[in-house]
Amino acid sequence: MAKRNKEIFSMKHIMGQVLKENKLTKGIQQLNAQDAWGDMMGPGVATYTESVTIQGKTLIVKLTSSALREELSYGKANIIKMMNDALGEKVISRIILG
Repeated sequence: MAKRNKEIFSMKHIMGQVLKENKLTKGIQQLNAQDAWGDMMGPGVATYTESVTIQGKTLIVKLTSSALREELSYGKANIIKMMNDALGEKVISRIILG
């Protein structure tokens, strides 16, 4: 008969392990980034946002408004910092507004 493991783990730790073992962390980060973008930028910017994706450490945001794209390009460093804060870890180091 197998021995029972008597260690106690939090649900957060267990879910983190499951996500890591099944290589799902990138997908979860992708969904979290999309949610964070909408929450952080508000409904005005969200209506002009076509897609938000993460490739490596780069956040790629496709916008339908060139004026908005130009305006947001001035605050790229702030956007990166706010997105990383919203995601809870340093996931993004670069942003491309397209």
